[in-house]
Amino acid sequence: MSTPAPFVSPPMAIEKDWIDYNGHLNMAYYNVLFDRCSDEAFEMMGMGLDYAKQRRLTIYTAEVHLCYVRELHLDHKVDVSFQLLDHDDKRLRAYQEIRHVDGWLAATSESLSLHVDMSGPKVAPFPADVLAKVEVMRAAHAALPMPERAGRSIGIRRKTLEPQSDRR
Repeated sequence: MSTPAPFVSPPMAIEKDWIDYNGHLNMAYYNVLFDRCSDEAFEMMGMGLDYAKQRRLTIYTAEVHLCYVRELHLDHKVDVSFQLLDHDDKRLRAYQEIRHVDGWLAATSESLSLHVDMSGPKVAPFPADVLAKVEVMRAAHAALPMPERAGRSIGIRRKTLEPQSDRR
């Protein structure tokens, strides 16, 4: 089976209970959409529900940077992508996008996930069989360009003021 680059979820619908009093998708549910796609990508790498139940190993999210780009509404359908940007023996760095099925960008998410031994819980190296699948996905995704919105930081950009000369 070939590894899609990037991995893209089947179309997802916005659920009625996710709409807030402003009439658009509540901010929390963007994370739900990203998480559902991540779960499918993790399953492809051998780290799904059975992995957690049988091997007592799983993925925890350590950090997320989410950018809201355009509002989503109840009647919208979306695709969510997952691009594995980097990994080591215990961590995954991923970039995701939510796109309306018409193609426009609604949100981006960049995350750092930890591989966890649930008996601790403690961060633990990937088993060799899983690491091999992670490396296959990373190799497939390495051919993709680095997303323009990856690596962003939060800050307030200030316009630099030019010094004013004394006018007499």
